[in-house]
Amino acid sequence: MSLAGRGEILVEFIVQGSYVKVTAIDPASGIEASIVGPASAPQAALKSSVLRKLEYVLKKRSGA
Repeated sequence: MSLAGRGEILVEFIVQGSYVKVTAIDPASGIEASIVGPASAPQAALKSSVLRKLEYVLKKRSGA
């Protein structure tokens, strides 16, 4: 399963001190995935990582 054909994916960044929590949400299913990383990490790297995790969670929930 790929996120390519899923449409919009919401991504939220919440910085708390030296860490950032990044959450990706698939609005169609309401399924979300989160990661925690250093606040100094590039947003693109954090976003890529959380999107891969969301893809994994969606695949696991679909039974594939």
